[in-house]
Amino acid sequence: MQLFIGGTCAGKRDLIASRFPEATWLKMGEGADLSGWRDRLAPGQCLVISGWLDWLAGALADDADESDDDRLRARLDAELAAMVEAERRGQGEIVLILSEVGRGIVPIDPADRRLRDLAGWLAQDAAARAEAVWYVRHGLARCLTLG
Repeated sequence: MQLFIGGTCAGKRDLIASRFPEATWLKMGEGADLSGWRDRLAPGQCLVISGWLDWLAGALADDADESDDDRLRARLDAELAAMVEAERRGQGEIVLILSEVGRGIVPIDPADRRLRDLAGWLAQDAAARAEAVWYVRHGLARCLTLG
């Protein structure tokens, strides 16, 4: 699994499209099933998954009673582990696109801070599992780590 992370409009999509021109793209978002990637992954193919911030926002809005961030983080990490395992079994290659949200002003609203925290934890967990982590800024990518 590879992770491309950077700010909004940093050039992540264009960079990935040029590196993986035949990839299938899946945009997570509000109401999307977290495990929906499983049906899209195919041997010998690359699946690019974006829209994680939208998915997190939707998950928090859909389950307003969910106050356990650790449980949500564990659920996300379990999906990341399943992605790595699927790759190991030769079911395809996965590329994640995550938005960097930790460099701006800390939001005043507690719900916005919570979303930012969860996005940061997702990025940390994805980076820990990724074979390669690419930070993208101004359309340029720097490899931060190779597993």
